[in-house]
Amino acid sequence: MANPPTLLILAAGLGARYGGFKQIDELGKFGETILDYSVYDAYRAGIRKVVFVIRENFELEFKKAVIEKLPSDLEAKYVFQELSDIPSGLKYSKKREKPWGTGHAVLTASSEIDEPFIVINADDFYGANSYRSAVDFSLGLKKSHYALIGYKLNRTLSDFGFVSRGICEVDESGYLQSVVERTHIKKENGKIIFEDEDENIHFLTGDEIVSMNMFLFGQDFFEHLEKYFKEFIEKNFDNLKAEFYLPFVVNRLISEKKVKVKVLPTSENWFGLTYKEDKKAAKEKVNRLIQEKKYPGKLWK
Repeated sequence: MANPPTLLILAAGLGARYGGFKQIDELGKFGETILDYSVYDAYRAGIRKVVFVIRENFELEFKKAVIEKLPSDLEAKYVFQELSDIPSGLKYSKKREKPWGTGHAVLTASSEIDEPFIVINADDFYGANSYRSAVDFSLGLKKSHYALIGYKLNRTLSDFGFVSRGICEVDESGYLQSVVERTHIKKENGKIIFEDEDENIHFLTGDEIVSMNMFLFGQDFFEHLEKYFKEFIEKNFDNLKAEFYLPFVVNRLISEKKVKVKVLPTSENWFGLTYKEDKKAAKEKVNRLIQEKKYPGKLWK
């Protein structure tokens, strides 16, 4: 039987809308973060290796808040995502101030991963069943055959402002055809709407399947990622705000028929920390899960 995949956690975001390092903001009774619950769910699903992508100036706080309390039989490593971490031979504008997005973050971890891996965001709570689905699918994974955990849109919204979500087009066999990024989705007067680039209003049902950036990739994904990133850097040399998003890479691979991506639907309810106001609601949801005996009061004993 194949070994379980590695868990890759993208934790290098600056939390501009949140106003701080939400990756280590405490929600549980014993200081647990959303990130801790993600690692715990992955551990229960059989995962025994986790790699974190962080910023270098965040290293000491992160080690103390996260790494030092993990169990001894869980291999934990971290890598840095910095602006200068690009393949040799490439150049970029010295006026640029921040790294290149989620696709770039995944690429920085390639030296630490030699097996299939699950990608998640550090500030998103995905639910235990999502990890079990991804791990089960990984055990029979074939080359260039990946997976995406798909959530219903109405289970992924914030009560405190707009969110960005990747709306998924899925074929009759359950395979992803494309991910369309909508950056201004919100609840308003009992309806779910989004604004397009021209500020036109569109309505959504809430039943749409969306990507929350929880993917299962084979190790061969890094080859595609590096190739496309090189092209991206060359094309966007002077674009100081261009970002190399993970869904863009997946869309291109699908359109070029280089990979197949199975959508694994989940009934889990997402929650996360996008806005400072989300923290109170997230703490209440964590406490409710503890009361329902879905998590112990203290995760790592």
